[in-house]
Amino acid sequence: MSDLDPYLDFLRHVRRLTGIDLTHYKRPQMERRLAHLRDRRGFSDFSSYASALARDASLLRELLDRVTIQVSEFFRNPERWAELQTRLAAVHAPLRAWSAGCAQGEEPYSLAILCEELGLQADIWATDLDEGALQAAARGVYAPRSLANVSRERLQRFFEPVPDGWRVRSPVRRRVRFERHNLLADPYPRDLDLIVCRNLLIYLTDAAKQAIIAGFAESLRCGGLLFVGSTEQLVAIDLCGLRPVAPFLYQKPVEP
Repeated sequence: MSDLDPYLDFLRHVRRLTGIDLTHYKRPQMERRLAHLRDRRGFSDFSSYASALARDASLLRELLDRVTIQVSEFFRNPERWAELQTRLAAVHAPLRAWSAGCAQGEEPYSLAILCEELGLQADIWATDLDEGALQAAARGVYAPRSLANVSRERLQRFFEPVPDGWRVRSPVRRRVRFERHNLLADPYPRDLDLIVCRNLLIYLTDAAKQAIIAGFAESLRCGGLLFVGSTEQLVAIDLCGLRPVAPFLYQKPVEP
């Protein structure tokens, strides 16, 4: 590693080890996160930490768990999910949906619950970089803090108590397919009715965010919807033809 910019050299080292390019994430937040983890493990600089990562698979796994964003909950911002459900009520054909950056599954399962309530057939593809998070999502067990916005009725209908929390019932779990996917490197699906990507874009650089929005616009069919987080209103970037139709909800226009 050179000493021109130890942080950037470290990111290049991580990319060689994992294939993940962390330069797409905003530097101040990511550098703080990595420096905290480095210091907690007792390394004096990024160079020595990088050398240790190459030798210790558990240390590398810890880093990947730390840098991927895994903060979510069921029906976060409930009023926005209510707006989405109103719009989905008008859908009659089977819904093709993608939950991008799904973390441990709260958002795709929230969508699956809406579809269950509407009696709507749906193919929900849920993806994330973190394989550990995907394994937890497929298991479908959550602590009570993740369920703060779940009504008593929904809790009784769609979850079952287990020793370590609440498990999503199997009819809901069967609606969702979990797979690993890198938003900044892998191909996107096509002809989607809905993309849910919430509270992920805020961590990315403007260039990375723009590339993802362009990919989402290509993925959506005409009339399809993009549902983003409450901190991510897309006002400072090119929407690639998408237009706002409600707070944090964007639509690909229907061609005349």
